[in-house]
Amino acid sequence: MGTVLSIHISSSKGIEKNSINRVKVIEHWGLENDAHGGNWDRQVSLFPIETMNKVPAEKYDEVINGGYTENITVSGIPLEQFSANSFVQIGNEVLIQIKHVGKEQYKEQGRPYIVSREGRFGIILKGGYINIGDPVFLTDETVVSPKLPKKHIQ
Repeated sequence: MGTVLSIHISSSKGIEKNSINRVKVIEHWGLENDAHGGNWDRQVSLFPIETMNKVPAEKYDEVINGGYTENITVSGIPLEQFSANSFVQIGNEVLIQIKHVGKEQYKEQGRPYIVSREGRFGIILKGGYINIGDPVFLTDETVVSPKLPKKHIQ
């Protein structure tokens, strides 16, 4: 089981995101008031903090001190299983299908350096609310139960 470490939204694309404690997640759209919401396959971005160990030493300070560009920062999810076409349940409500790991074109400056390489991008299959500290599961189920999933991959 993983955990939501932080949540971020921005009103425009291409700018650093603002940190918030709670967000409404809209089914088939994305995060409320976030510029990346819409009818496409990158409605939300998740960043597994464990990928920070892939940042080269000469880039580390720049990345760690850069502003947030991902929507949700998570920890505790096995990277080898956190792949395209995996399903992520956050809390008791939200279900996300990961469609992409990274982007086609990498960004070279600040936090986007690692997020563009290791961010997980997907679509919202079931909306609800996400709070900092919520549990995060990889699941093989496509339906979110009212309780935490009975089957989950750890």
